[in-house]
Amino acid sequence: MASISAPAQTGPSPAASLQRGIVKMVLSGCAIIVRGQPRGGPPPERQINLSNIRAGAMARRAAQGQPDTKDTPDEPWAFQAREFLRKKLIGKEVCFTVEIKTALGREYGMVYLGRDTTGENIADSLVNEGLATVRREGIRGNNPDQARLCELEDQAKASKKGLWSEGGGTHTIRDIKYIIENPRNFIDSLHQRPINAIIEHVRDGSVVRALLLPDYYLVTVMLSGVKCPTFKREADGAESPEPFAAEAKFFTESRLLQRDVQIILESCPNQIILGTILHPNGNITELLLKEGFARCVDWSMAVYTQGAEKLRAAERSAKERKVRIWKDYVAPTANLDQKDRQFVAKVMQVVNADAMVVKLNSGELKTIHLSSIRPPRIEGEEKNKDKDKRFRPLYDIPYMFEAREFLRKKLIGKKVNVTVDYIRAATGPGEGTPAFSERTCATVTIGGINIAEALVSKGLATIIRYRQDDDQRSSHYDELLAAEARAIKNGKGLHSKKEVPIHRVADISGETQKAKQFLPFLQRAGRSEAVVEYVFSGSRLKLYMPKETCLITFLLAGIECPRSSRNMPGGMQVAEPFSDEAMLFTKELVLQREVEVEVESMDKAGNFIGWLHIEGVNLSIALVENALSKVHFTAERSAYYKTLVSAEESCRQRKEKIWANYEEKPVEEVVHVTEEKERVANYRAVYVTEICDTLHFYTQDVETGGQLESLMETMRAEIASQPPVEGSYAPRRGDICIAKFADGEWYRAKVEKVESPAKVHVFYIDYGNREVVSSTRLAAMPPAFGTRILPAQATEHAFAFIQVPQDEDARADVVDCIVRDIQNSQCLMNVEYSGVTCPHVTIQFGDTKDDVGLGLVKEGLVMVDVRKEKHLQKIVTEYLNSQESAKSARLNIWRYGDFRADDADEFGYRR
Repeated sequence: MASISAPAQTGPSPAASLQRGIVKMVLSGCAIIVRGQPRGGPPPERQINLSNIRAGAMARRAAQGQPDTKDTPDEPWAFQAREFLRKKLIGKEVCFTVEIKTALGREYGMVYLGRDTTGENIADSLVNEGLATVRREGIRGNNPDQARLCELEDQAKASKKGLWSEGGGTHTIRDIKYIIENPRNFIDSLHQRPINAIIEHVRDGSVVRALLLPDYYLVTVMLSGVKCPTFKREADGAESPEPFAAEAKFFTESRLLQRDVQIILESCPNQIILGTILHPNGNITELLLKEGFARCVDWSMAVYTQGAEKLRAAERSAKERKVRIWKDYVAPTANLDQKDRQFVAKVMQVVNADAMVVKLNSGELKTIHLSSIRPPRIEGEEKNKDKDKRFRPLYDIPYMFEAREFLRKKLIGKKVNVTVDYIRAATGPGEGTPAFSERTCATVTIGGINIAEALVSKGLATIIRYRQDDDQRSSHYDELLAAEARAIKNGKGLHSKKEVPIHRVADISGETQKAKQFLPFLQRAGRSEAVVEYVFSGSRLKLYMPKETCLITFLLAGIECPRSSRNMPGGMQVAEPFSDEAMLFTKELVLQREVEVEVESMDKAGNFIGWLHIEGVNLSIALVENALSKVHFTAERSAYYKTLVSAEESCRQRKEKIWANYEEKPVEEVVHVTEEKERVANYRAVYVTEICDTLHFYTQDVETGGQLESLMETMRAEIASQPPVEGSYAPRRGDICIAKFADGEWYRAKVEKVESPAKVHVFYIDYGNREVVSSTRLAAMPPAFGTRILPAQATEHAFAFIQVPQDEDARADVVDCIVRDIQNSQCLMNVEYSGVTCPHVTIQFGDTKDDVGLGLVKEGLVMVDVRKEKHLQKIVTEYLNSQESAKSARLNIWRYGDFRADDADEFGYRR
């Protein structure tokens, strides 16, 4: 500021009243600003110029927008004079008298350090140090103040102090730098080291002008991580303060203005210098937040080097106390009880990559979403790229599977600490946006680790950006932002420039043909690793097989579980008692856990049947032990049968759950039921039409053969008279249609799969063979020849009492032998017992009445499947005797002796 000198006094001044104040700012060596005490807001202030002396003018920057003006440098010793007063007076109480007040309102007087005139006379001190000159014009002999100043000035001259030293004082003129050419490089070169500075001006609570020492850079610094209310400039040039803007500015001024501080310059986005100001009495950034004068800002919080959590804690304290800018604040979880805000729960299921289902101590299940994170997602165009393919988010969205697996392996079955951050209200569907139900968003930790932060740091999720006034966010939002910055820097996950991982997972649930091809591999594998993806009911699950990268539907063997409610063609099927309890039991035990499965067989729908083990527990046995399932008769052949029956009997006696209404049958009935029955040999004539590679075969009943021939003749005649239009039929899976076979004739068929119009898989329902044909060889079924008129004539059967060889070569030998002996010939067939997918039968040659299966055993081509039913023991013994004969003769599979003891699996047999 330009120097201010008092006019010479022309007469004695009247006695001036003594006033007091606190020095807010030193403008120059002869001018200060004094303020009063604050009372309900910023206090009044006034400028006092020192009488009878003159100090050098401070440097002034050229007016912006006026190219003709130039920067004005310091006058010699001007800065030293200002510094002398700044260090002596800033923040101190002074008393002063106003001797002269000019027409323009400028006040001149004497200033004393302290509460009365006995304190140090500031003008005297300046002159004594040679930092100011005395106005000698018009001196009157009767003015003792001026006389004293002149005497002090003479002493300073004699001592060659300050202005009176040799050399002219050019070395005292600062080289002030108002502009930094490359601020980013300048800040990086400091490496976040604290540098000394003087705060020269406070624009608002969080923006100051600082003089950096010792190089005299004059820079504007915005406090990192916070923002105070500001002064908005109106169109007429007037400033209108936001609420608490003036108070925030005074708060910063009263603590920092013209104080010696240290500044850490932290970043420079868009030419804005961000920094933290450190004062011996504390960190102004934290104080502003704690007193409710500022709010945290996300965009600059990331560069704050003194611990973002301290700023959040300070802001949280102000919010809780509802001070100043937070006077109307309502917390996002204000309506929640403490027990609902913080609790411990067990993770039951991970939903995609940002939510989980947890079980509270009360037993209630609750869905929790991780606060402030967004799971991997796919853009609309990519999602719609292949419309024919069913979109499966878990496998089709890049990194969704990895994110889900990370959470699953970390959390499933574990207890976690949940802190609810906010409740996101339900939203209705909008244009292009789906509807969302109410969401509970929380921070979830386990062992002190924030799961959301861990997920983000691996690049498996991103952070949601909020409006500055949106308080519905994670309580650890800054840690999440820092984790995302690290993931981006290290190129992790979603931020990687490498090729995205692709998961080709085949879903063979309900794909009967695929399941049949896959069955031998699973049977041969013994115990296979799997992950339970979904629980349909107590005994029906969907499994992911990691080694085979496929999804299968799995049914628990050996038990009969209560059925859940489901949609049926005739309407909704009512749930059986305890079906929900059984499903919940299975979910709690195995959902999304790693398990081992033993696949034994499959049903007609392509569902695999077998045993499931988790940490040594057989799920079938566990359900029976908990009275949530009954033992099924098919368990008789398993190694777990005795355990199952024992568990069932125990529950039955206690009359638990499904056995609550059980009444034991009279002894007479039991005796009657357990009476040994004889094997019934009721052979009927059949025509063998097809032999499958699995040793299953299809037959037609000879009695209805005439009806089929008649129907075929009539159908072909009608087709010949009215041929179908080629390509007019669009096949769909499950359709009953007609297909033109290789011989040029039309047959009834069922569509099993449609790969493309050129590849349609069909099953000929009257003969049992399959074929892949073009849709041009298919036509709609004429109603007069459908399955209502004559049911499908091909019936599937399997050989009784023999094991299907697992070895492909051995099985091929058996199939060749059977095809040669019985395909397209009339035989006699007897149903011996039921199987999972079809009846098991014995079949005899039509002429010799010899047993075909027994013949295979005698030839040493197959092994005997030993049945335990008493009424079958006679025929089983006959089969076993034939097997011993073949073994003694070392025929075919027995050519190397009895291999079953050690290496049955190697040869593809199970004993």
